[in-house]
Amino acid sequence: MKLAPVVLFVYNRPFHTKQTVEALLKNELADESELFIYSDAPKNEEVQESVAEVRAYIKQIDGFKKVTIIEREKNLGLADSILDGVTKVVNMYGKVIVLEDDLVTSPYFLRFMNEALEFYKDKKRVWHISGWNYPIESGGLGDIFLWRVMNCWGWATWADRWNYLKKDVTKTINDFTTQEIYKFNLDGSYQFWKQVTDNHEGKINTWAIFWYATIFKNGGLCVNPVKTYVENIGLDGSGTHCGTDNSFSKPDHIDNKITFEKEITENSVAVERIKAFYKSQKKPLLRRIINKIVSTIYFMRKEYR
Repeated sequence: MKLAPVVLFVYNRPFHTKQTVEALLKNELADESELFIYSDAPKNEEVQESVAEVRAYIKQIDGFKKVTIIEREKNLGLADSILDGVTKVVNMYGKVIVLEDDLVTSPYFLRFMNEALEFYKDKKRVWHISGWNYPIESGGLGDIFLWRVMNCWGWATWADRWNYLKKDVTKTINDFTTQEIYKFNLDGSYQFWKQVTDNHEGKINTWAIFWYATIFKNGGLCVNPVKTYVENIGLDGSGTHCGTDNSFSKPDHIDNKITFEKEITENSVAVERIKAFYKSQKKPLLRRIINKIVSTIYFMRKEYR
C-alpha cells in the first residue's frame, strides 16, 4: 500500500502545533509518511512573534520520511490556505490526509486513514474519510459507518473527488432547493446551511462547508470511525472559528484492527444518534450543567468501585 502524504496547516499557535506534531510522530506509519507543512504568514504585527516561533519549531521536525515546509509570503487565511495546499498536494499524489494545528491523533490514525483510502478508492460514492466521530453510543455500529455529513477534524480524500470542489457561494445558494437544505441540515437537527449564508454575507470565510456541499450535491458519502482517532485541543478559543465548547472533544483512541463496511449506504442508526446528540446541545444551559454534574458523579463512582 502506497501511503498518502500528510498535509498540516499551521499559523500562530506554537503549543498546539507541538502537541499535534508530537502525537503524529507517535503514529506507527510516521517514519514512512511524507509531511507537508503549510505555514501562513502573519496578518498583523501582533502575531508576528508567535508565527516566527511556530516556523522555528517546524524547521526542527524530524522522524517522517520527508518534511516539506511551505512558508506563505502573505497571509491567505485558513480557508484559502487549505484550498490551495490540499489541491496542490492531492494532485501530485492522488490522495491526501489533512490536519490542522490543533488536532492530536491516536497512534493508529495514519494506519486507519491509509487503509480506508485504499479500501474505498474505487468505490466512487465515498468521497471523504474522517478520523473523528461524535460522542455517540457505539453499540451495533461496527467499526465505521457511512453518512452524508463531512467533518474536518482529521480527514482524507482523493484527487478525483476533491477536484469537484469549487468555492462559489452564490452558485451553491442557487443550486440548493428547500428540500435539499433540510436534508443538508441533517433533517433539521443542525443549521449547517447557516455557514453558507454567513459566507455569502461576509460574516465568515470558511472552506469546509463548501466541501460538504460538493459531496452532498454529488450524492457522496463520508466514512466515519465509530470511535474517534482525533482530539481537538483547539476548543479553547485560540483557533479560527473555534469556541470553547468541549462537547465535541471526546478522544477514544482505539487499536488498528478495523473492519470496513462494504455496503455503500448511509447508516440510519448512526444518523439518528447524531441527530439526538445535536438536539441535546440545544438544552437550556442550567439543564446541561446539571446533566454534566450528574454524569460526572456517575462515572467517578463507577471508576472508583
